[in-house]
Amino acid sequence: MVRLGTGIGWRPEIADDIARLPGIDWVEVVAENICPDHVPDALRLLRERGTTVVPHGVSLGLGGAERPEPGRLRALAERAEALGSPLVTEHIAFVRAGGPLTASPSIEAGHLLPVPRTRDALDVLCENVRIAQDALPVPLAVENIAALISWPGEEMTEGQFLAELVERTGVRLLIDVANLHTNHVNRGEDPAKALDELPTSAIAYVHVAGGVEKDGVWHDSHAHPVTQPVLDVLAELCARTAPPGVLLERDEDFPAAGELAGELDAIRAVTAAGTAEPVTAAGAAEAATAARTGDEAAAPVRTPGEADEVDAANEADEADVPAPEAPLPEAPVPDAVRERLALAQTALLSALVGGTPPPEGFDRRRLRVQSAALTAKRASVIAKVAPELPEILGTGYRPAFARYAEGRPMTGGYRRDALSFAEHLLADGRPDDSAARRRLTLWWQERSGPAPLPSHPAARFARRVRLALSGGR
Repeated sequence: MVRLGTGIGWRPEIADDIARLPGIDWVEVVAENICPDHVPDALRLLRERGTTVVPHGVSLGLGGAERPEPGRLRALAERAEALGSPLVTEHIAFVRAGGPLTASPSIEAGHLLPVPRTRDALDVLCENVRIAQDALPVPLAVENIAALISWPGEEMTEGQFLAELVERTGVRLLIDVANLHTNHVNRGEDPAKALDELPTSAIAYVHVAGGVEKDGVWHDSHAHPVTQPVLDVLAELCARTAPPGVLLERDEDFPAAGELAGELDAIRAVTAAGTAEPVTAAGAAEAATAARTGDEAAAPVRTPGEADEVDAANEADEADVPAPEAPLPEAPVPDAVRERLALAQTALLSALVGGTPPPEGFDRRRLRVQSAALTAKRASVIAKVAPELPEILGTGYRPAFARYAEGRPMTGGYRRDALSFAEHLLADGRPDDSAARRRLTLWWQERSGPAPLPSHPAARFARRVRLALSGGR
């Protein structure tokens, strides 16, 4: 297993801070945000300094009923090769549903949704993971996700589900301790039990992130400081094994560099302690800073020959660890199994983003919370993809988007979604302010393009809007 050390999620907004932070051994990048032919200069400079870069995918949908799309697998492989990465990672989740298996339109979640812990879902996941492993040039690790909702009729705990996945595929694990805490609050699952059931030797690295609790529901926001309960779960994990790498995730509301450094120090202290004893964030930061900047006399100075002996001894210790047995080949998953999973996932996603009735057995209140969270995230991503929209619409942007999204699933990605939102507003004679409406019209005309549209109802509606806005030409 590659020893990664302490890392941080690389984001353009904090690229300068990351370059200056002490003790950053590696970074993780969202794979879909990187173009292999145009790696950002800040990321390229980190690589030249010897910093390891790991691509982290979010769109494969390995837990979905369909087999992984070859194009998405090629894209992930290209990023691993362009970044010289020792491994790639993805999620145990589904992100889209519908399509050929259900003879219904494909719809996107815009988010990572939980896979039911059933035999059917595990069979499909195992086959999808093996397909991905065969297509990737480096090892794959898969991450446990946070969830607001639970599937009815589950047959395994999370630990059992992950353990069997590893046994059957040989895949590595990316364990997110913040997600274990999230599932403890939202689904009553014991993080310690999950850790006891995990094959810890398969852990490739660990995620640590912040979140926030609202009305008894924990939101894995990646936009808040790491909390004490999450550090406690990290300590529980470190009491069982020494993880090869630990990474701090932060995606929004980025704090000052000093606050990031403090959180990294807290993480270092917990991993260095290797104990389940509670470690406060303040105490951990103090201990880690002292360890990083303390008395040099405390560290033994070795000659080159002695260093070689130590390296050789470490290699010998690692050689004593037996290599995992290769998983046995399995028969292909029957189409009927994939179809059952597809119908179940489509029913759930349709209820969350399409306004259809909730499937039987789900907590309706939690479904409403999850649906609202998906809409809010969708609006946030659209605001990043098309920042002109919230600028044109002002404070009315989010209420207008919420009305648009109700019963309208995303079907063609965020850029297509932004155009559809603008089309919806303009066809309805909005915004009310004529100057804002003209600006929105120009924005839409510049981006809608002359390509012919398909013949389904939504496309015909978009064509009528385009003709109306262009005066029928």
